[in-house]
Amino acid sequence: MLRRIDEIEYFKKEPLLKQKETFLYLLNEGQDTVFGKAHHFQDIRSVEQYRTAVPIRDYEAYKSYIDRVLHGEQNVLWNSEIKWFAKSSGTTSDKSKFIPISKESRNECHYRGGRDALALYCQAYPDTQIFEGKGIVLGGSHEISRFNETLRYGDLSAVLLQNMSPLARYLSSLDMDIALMSDWEQKIERIIDASLGQNITFLAGVPTWMVSVILRIFERSGANNLADVFPNLELYLHGGVSFTPYRAQFTQQLIRSPKMHYWETYNASEGFFAVQDEPERNDMLLMLDYGIYYEFVPLDDFLGNPQAVAVGLEGVMLDKNYVLLISTNTGLWRYVVGDTVRFTSLFPFRIQVSGRVKSFINAFGEEVMVDNADRAIAEACRKSGALVSDYTVAPIYLDEHGKGGHQWLVEFSQEPDSLAHFVEILDQTLQSVNSDYEAKRQKDIVMQLPLVQAIPAGTFYRWLKMKGKAGGQHKVPRLANERQYVDEITELLKSSVQ
Repeated sequence: MLRRIDEIEYFKKEPLLKQKETFLYLLNEGQDTVFGKAHHFQDIRSVEQYRTAVPIRDYEAYKSYIDRVLHGEQNVLWNSEIKWFAKSSGTTSDKSKFIPISKESRNECHYRGGRDALALYCQAYPDTQIFEGKGIVLGGSHEISRFNETLRYGDLSAVLLQNMSPLARYLSSLDMDIALMSDWEQKIERIIDASLGQNITFLAGVPTWMVSVILRIFERSGANNLADVFPNLELYLHGGVSFTPYRAQFTQQLIRSPKMHYWETYNASEGFFAVQDEPERNDMLLMLDYGIYYEFVPLDDFLGNPQAVAVGLEGVMLDKNYVLLISTNTGLWRYVVGDTVRFTSLFPFRIQVSGRVKSFINAFGEEVMVDNADRAIAEACRKSGALVSDYTVAPIYLDEHGKGGHQWLVEFSQEPDSLAHFVEILDQTLQSVNSDYEAKRQKDIVMQLPLVQAIPAGTFYRWLKMKGKAGGQHKVPRLANERQYVDEITELLKSSVQ
């Protein structure tokens, strides 16, 4: 562990050198692949030449290459054998993405990221006793690929659980048959059966689904504080969504314990990107030795511009929203992950995830990002006494008077002292963190006060289940620039009343 900490300290001090090494490694490994030959990797000598030769691509632009791998062809995008795919449908799309997982990506990126999260936590808390017990690790499921009998696919977490080391499996309280179950409701019951009575010292998983497990533990045990059920619990490794809207619910309602710590990670099917490296910080260290070369496109330049210009780490600025591009050791080249990030520190390079490229609202020029909404929700909760389980937002289009606004559907685990007060604080905070929103809200000329609707507990779960997306890594979309999700949920609520 100490050796690994030394390696992390090295790339913190020499980030550009480490990224150059990664860039050259990727080009060398990829030059004899189908993709590498088509883009003349053997002739590339600089990042500038690479950017000229390889256009920025999203998943759809990669589909023809990935389909070839799905049907058993090798050496298409990467030069080692591909046996596994991480299946991801994004947040709500019915179209699935299949991200190839190479052994290099699995071992040098995803598993290294998990180990580093624990190493950095242990460095911060040297008296930790997490290894004295076991963890509740929430994951998805996997199945035999329908494309080829020798290939398998599943949620990233399921792929990693299937291939993890015996030591890592030992730390989990769950047997593999439970960890990989696809029926979420049965899975919760089996998770609780396996965990109650054990010495649980840590949790890991997406906050949305961890909440549902904890609430069911309360129902089964009669407790109202997870620290009473698992007295040695000290760590929650969280990721997948921003923890900002959930923090108050966890610390005030679910796990009331002075020794509880929360540690953030940033990973996706395409790679493991960043890890919290110091206590009490709300940002993460960008991990530079995972076989990923990073590029960044300013969000304002990216939208609607296929020729957008990317910069490497040497060109980024603080507090600016960037679209994340990656070239990886699984064969994704200048690939658009779909997330936007903001740098909070340039030495070392630390980031916050500020939103999704397709998850924002700009119906009236307000340009509200997920990060803005999360901060507004957190502040409204703090000042109104509320706790929020989940939320989604969509525009209300201009009415006959030429005014529009935003409709918020919010699931409260604890109601605010006054919904009107909650809305007022929400609106004020959005104006304070987003000048475009503030301008559109001036004197209600363009946008009216947000319409916030408190919806019954369990509504979002029912909606996701209806779409076949309960559990695993599926998430409720925070923001959308159209009304599809809000209208679907509203119709679901109407059908429940009838």
